Amino acid sequence: MRNLVYSIYEARLERQLDKANIPKHIAVMLDGNRRWADKNNGSKAKSGHVAGAQKIFEFLSWCDELEVPVITLYLLSTENLKQRNTEELQDLFQILDQLAKEMVSRGRWKIRIMGDKSALAGRFLDSLEESEKASQNTKGATVNLAIGYGGRQEITDAMRSIVQAAISAGEDLSKVSESLTPELIASHLYTSDQPDPDLIIRTSGEQRLSGFLLWQSSNSELYFEEALWPDFRKVDFLRAIRAFARRHRRFGA
Repeated sequence: MRNLVYSIYEARLERQLDKANIPKHIAVMLDGNRRWADKNNGSKAKSGHVAGAQKIFEFLSWCDELEVPVITLYLLSTENLKQRNTEELQDLFQILDQLAKEMVSRGRWKIRIMGDKSALAGRFLDSLEESEKASQNTKGATVNLAIGYGGRQEITDAMRSIVQAAISAGEDLSKVSESLTPELIASHLYTSDQPDPDLIIRTSGEQRLSGFLLWQSSNSELYFEEALWPDFRKVDFLRAIRAFARRHRRFGA
């Protein structure tokens, strides 16, 4: 009976959506995997990360139904790399590597790895980049996998890239400082050729960005969901899309 009620509610939400006002870029902070594992009989964190990885395929299918062209998934932060214990990190590397490979095997999405690649283990990074390369001719949505990602690090990398390009071109650095514009900096971010996220969703009830897409989120609509990521349902997703469509976007005004 409960499933029937949810099916009816899903259908109702879908009818209410303004198909002309669907986000072009949805970013998600997949929060709550470890709490989900603990809630489920005190299981190890690995079981929560596995459940969270499988939820991603459901989520991407929902985005495909609405023809969302760009999705960014915040999977592992620079802080996680420093704070998580070695065993959990190794489990995460294995899970994320398998996630990327399965995405390639399904042939529905173009993968982009974004983050501080110098902070990732060599074999793990090599495998991720192989998956990224293998997906490049896929005719589907682009999915950014934010792994070893930090917003401050991204902006730092962008500035470093601008300076290095100027040095390589033999330009005077004083002139580079004069030429700095928001557009120039944006062109050196990890998402340089993509639209900024229209909608950022964070699960688990936390209400902060935690360094996620600091530059790109200046005009994003934020939606905070109480459900832990593995428990995130299609009705939760549709409610987020409905809330986005109902907001009057001011773009900084």
